[in-house]
Amino acid sequence: MSETTAPAPSVPSDASVTTRGRRARIALRAVQVLLALFYGIASALPKLIAHPSAVESFDKMGWGSVGMYTIGALELAGAVALLVPVLQSVAAIALSALMVGAFIVQLTVFDGQYAATPLILIVPLVLIAWSRRGHNADLLRLLQRTGRRA
Repeated sequence: MSETTAPAPSVPSDASVTTRGRRARIALRAVQVLLALFYGIASALPKLIAHPSAVESFDKMGWGSVGMYTIGALELAGAVALLVPVLQSVAAIALSALMVGAFIVQLTVFDGQYAATPLILIVPLVLIAWSRRGHNADLLRLLQRTGRRA
C-alpha cells in the first residue's frame, strides 16, 4: 500500500468529544449525589440520632456524644455541600480529610476491621475535588465580595 492510499488516522469528531464530556459530567454528578446520600443518610444520620451502634463506637474511641454529634454534623454539612456547585470541591476535600481521620481511627481503635472503607470513599472524593476545582475560584470571588460588603 502506498503512502497516499493509507487510511487516515481516526480523529474524534467534536460531537463525540462533546458527548463523552457530557456523559462524564453526568456520571460525576451521579457519584456526587450517591456520596451525598451515603454521607447524609448512612453515615451522619445514625450519629445525629444517637443510634446505639454509633454511641458504642464513639464511647469505645473515648469521644462520647460530643465527638459523635460533631462528626455527624460535619458529615451532614459535607453531604449537603457536595450538592451545591460552588462548594463541591471544598466539600470533597473536607470529606476526604474526615476519611483520613476515619482510616486512622479504624487502624488504631478498631484494629483495622473496616479500614478499607474510608480509603475506598476517598477515591471518588478526590476525583470530585479535582474535577470541580474550577469552582474554588468562584467561591473565593464570592467570599471576597461578601467580605467587602461587611
